[in-house]
Amino acid sequence: MFKTARNLLLTLLAAMPLLALAAPSAHEVVQQTTDTLLADLKANKDEYRRDPAAFYQSLNDILGPVVDVDGISRGVMTVRYSRQASPEQMSRFQENFKRSLMQFYGNALLEYDNQDIRVLPATGKQDAERTSIGMEIRDGKGVVYPLSYTMVSMDGVWKLRNVVINGINVGKLFRDQFAQSMQNNRNDLDKVIDTWADTVAKAREARGNS
Repeated sequence: MFKTARNLLLTLLAAMPLLALAAPSAHEVVQQTTDTLLADLKANKDEYRRDPAAFYQSLNDILGPVVDVDGISRGVMTVRYSRQASPEQMSRFQENFKRSLMQFYGNALLEYDNQDIRVLPATGKQDAERTSIGMEIRDGKGVVYPLSYTMVSMDGVWKLRNVVINGINVGKLFRDQFAQSMQNNRNDLDKVIDTWADTVAKAREARGNS
């Protein structure tokens, strides 16, 4: 009896470091990243408005580790074009895509002014491989905009795969832009990759003026 109890205790003690080091859940990743991002923005907003490049770099430092850039960029390029791309082209597009994503997201955040961004509580049982985390953005007039992050588990670590904001599927938006750019540039993949930042900027400007 004593021996059994001792063995159980030893087992529990051995497991405690593993429990302490357990990877955060998808909800915890989103909450922690959001808190860090908003705290950084609050502390440095005036500087970032003067120097947006510094903000994009900060965004990359905070968001980069939790964004599945490879998965998103391949989804944007789609199988049709990604299987045509060389490893060098794929790497170049991922870098350009990541930069444009930070600028796209960063420009929206720089307009953030005392608005409320809230990560909604997790609901129900979460899928072990893929889940959606809901958020709400409330503007100064009290209008609420829904936001949803699609998170995927990669080797036990949760990463961002897509964003849907106020009904706009950002992944699909980028896919459509990529396909249109391929058509406009007569399927010149290198040109589409090299002008990707301009493509996103023009689309953002057009959407802002609509």
